[in-house]
Amino acid sequence: MREIKLQDLKSKTPAELVSFAEEHGVDIAGLEGTGMSGRVTKNDILSFIESASPAAAGAKAGAAAARPAAAPGSAMQASVAPALKPAEGDRVEQMSVMRKKIAEHMVQSRRTSAHVTTVYEIDMTRIAKLREQEKDAFAERTGTKLSYMPFIFQAVNNALRKFPIFNAQVSGDQIIYKRDINLGMAVALDWGLIVPVIKRADDLSIAGLARVANDLAERARTKQLKPDEVGGGTFTITNPGVFGGLFGTPIINQPQLAILGVGKIEKRTKVLTTAEGEDYIAIRWLAYFALSFDHRVIDGSDAERFLAYLKEQLEAGEFSV
Repeated sequence: MREIKLQDLKSKTPAELVSFAEEHGVDIAGLEGTGMSGRVTKNDILSFIESASPAAAGAKAGAAAARPAAAPGSAMQASVAPALKPAEGDRVEQMSVMRKKIAEHMVQSRRTSAHVTTVYEIDMTRIAKLREQEKDAFAERTGTKLSYMPFIFQAVNNALRKFPIFNAQVSGDQIIYKRDINLGMAVALDWGLIVPVIKRADDLSIAGLARVANDLAERARTKQLKPDEVGGGTFTITNPGVFGGLFGTPIINQPQLAILGVGKIEKRTKVLTTAEGEDYIAIRWLAYFALSFDHRVIDGSDAERFLAYLKEQLEAGEFSV
């Protein structure tokens, strides 16, 4: 294949680029896109065509020869999974672009932050009763369903304003306290995981949070999110409880400093005490809340106060629907 000048191709449409690649023997059938949900972009095609040219191949070979080998146990080596030989009968599947990005992001987060997780049990009974009383009228008035999450979002907003270190980022030896609260909400997809962001979440009411969250989740599942709707998050909430998980130890979504995992909200027995000091057993709606935080800049005592404040708000159940 003759040498290709990239600047000569930039004016071509994606369809013209595909035809050009086919004419010059460049097989792009296995090309993995870098666009949202793995879509192939024009830049992907341009880069692939350029990398297939003889000049590019020679440059890459020279760079590889000059590059020093990674030391055993180094960060460079740790980011690459070892190549294993499959046994007879094993099924081999290439990782999708989304899965590779998730893997890289998770490993990078573990290398960057000093992860610590603390777990609280929170009594959601008052919110469960409020939701049951209001959900039908709420759906009729707003056109969207009322789940537990908008209550949790609003309580988290309040906690982040009270403890701003959880809405911050680390840059070198500086801490950047973010002005806006942009809540990331993890959405599980059949092909991976995506975290759309509720921008300026503390400006929204329960109804506003419900509308935005339900809309983002639905468009995430149908691959209709815009790029700016999955960036700029300052704190993330993930909900393994929707699948029945009691709690997990979530990995921080870089460059954020904390992530909250919400476990299954279910009826369980709990020992309570009357005003007279008598203990009794009651059936309550309970859930475990797991907070993973970056111990580089967040102390354990701050994490305990954050969750204690969140517990206080949710158990009081004083929300305007």
